[in-house]
Amino acid sequence: MSLHEEIERRRTFAIISHPDAGKTTLTEKLLLFGGAIHVAGAVKSNKIKKTATSDWMEIEKQRGISVATSVMGFDYDNYKINILDTPGHQDFAEDTFRTLTAVDSVIIVVDIAKGVEAQTRKLMEVCRMRNTPVIIFVNKTDREGKNPFDLLDELEAELKIAVRPLSWPINQGQRFKGVYNIYQEKLDLYTPSKQTVTESVAFNDINNPELENYIGQQDAAQLREDMELINGVYDDFDTAPYLAGQLAPVFFGSALNNFGVKELLDCFVKIAPCPLPIHSLEREVDPEEESFSGFIFKIHANMDPNHRSCIAFVKICSGKFERNVNYKHIRLGKMMKFSSPTAFMAQKKETVDEAFAGDIIGLPDGGGTFKIGDTLTGGEELHFKGIPSFSPEMFKYIENADPMKAKQLEKGIHQLMDEGVAQLFTNQFNGRKIVGTVGQLQFEVIQYRLEHEYNAICRWENISLYKACWIQSEDKTELENFKKRKFQYMATDKEGRDVFLADSGYVLQMAQHDFPKIKFHFTSEF
Repeated sequence: MSLHEEIERRRTFAIISHPDAGKTTLTEKLLLFGGAIHVAGAVKSNKIKKTATSDWMEIEKQRGISVATSVMGFDYDNYKINILDTPGHQDFAEDTFRTLTAVDSVIIVVDIAKGVEAQTRKLMEVCRMRNTPVIIFVNKTDREGKNPFDLLDELEAELKIAVRPLSWPINQGQRFKGVYNIYQEKLDLYTPSKQTVTESVAFNDINNPELENYIGQQDAAQLREDMELINGVYDDFDTAPYLAGQLAPVFFGSALNNFGVKELLDCFVKIAPCPLPIHSLEREVDPEEESFSGFIFKIHANMDPNHRSCIAFVKICSGKFERNVNYKHIRLGKMMKFSSPTAFMAQKKETVDEAFAGDIIGLPDGGGTFKIGDTLTGGEELHFKGIPSFSPEMFKYIENADPMKAKQLEKGIHQLMDEGVAQLFTNQFNGRKIVGTVGQLQFEVIQYRLEHEYNAICRWENISLYKACWIQSEDKTELENFKKRKFQYMATDKEGRDVFLADSGYVLQMAQHDFPKIKFHFTSEF
């Protein structure tokens, strides 16, 4: 296969939603269709012993939530699909924001009963900023929920995007009969006991009286009325506005019962974009360029607890990556080659000899060689931007609870902070270490992972802070004056940059007012 054909067949996308909308369940079912797994796991279940493939960390299995983005690749119908299953919980939003920089399109999962929730709205803003193409999957249609037309109006209003249904539910809850697949003009009938699509009937004219034989008189009349309304209100589906991020196709189904998922996948591989050009600081990089380039959007410590190594996730932006070939690490300015690059199936990984633009590969990192945002190229000086760390909103002192394990704690903190889910600051006044996160749950995850992965026990101590902001100024004297006056509240991040830890909104406002020549930044990218 030529480079062009390899890149054309790739589809790299993230699945995002509010917690509990069924994101991880949908991922499992997509993997099932791709033949990547043979038994779909469950996120929460007493009967099913197998947990979800993408929730492989111990804490994820216990809590029944995803706390880290996982990457899974498989082949389907001659397409190479890379899925990134992201955490829905807002405390892990930063991991999800970063993941969205590495994908070409997105599937948003919405619960039919709850509609659009806070986290979905927030994630959609990130997609809008980047004009990422979006498909919406309305999940749990086999339960009672909102009227589908009301839901479409809500999607348009809340997510600020035009929508076009490409499948339509025939009733819902106990009376759910299936969906009419508008995209492929067929009827998919649902049998509750079997939990699969038992019958798919080609049906290009729903005015055909035979429809009654399949779904009964009442539902047939309702479907015809609904279809007339859909065709009257919504324009015919066109891929151009979808690819421009202005129109979202909508599918209805039930991920748990494996219904409507194949229809979503069949349409997705046809219309979703293959890898797109990516902007670097220097120029626009086209995926079909011969020379390799890529950037690191995520680092995961301890994927294999036996080896204590980190894995850096690389999104390939252009060309072809080959094993044991020298590539340039731009930030360090040195050539490196990688003997065991890996492709992922959540935690399971296999060594790959080559990978193409659009693929996500893992590079083992034993000595902290990589940081989030690093660029690798065939030699050209390129810098990919847009992978920020946000200013944390919650802070705690981290203390060692076992003096015998100081080394393990040091190493654990160092590796977990490299993942970018939390940030470490060293207070210049008393030298104590402060961990800043976006959400409370992060502290529990850090404590749990330190104990179970590094054999180190930490203790948290409360500290009352409002915000951390990175400061810089052209005026050296003003900067020195500021640092002297705010000595108690000055810290450094792990890159050694100056950070001001404001203890209230008022204090921050006054500081900005009193020192006009100092710039205060609320993300680490400036």
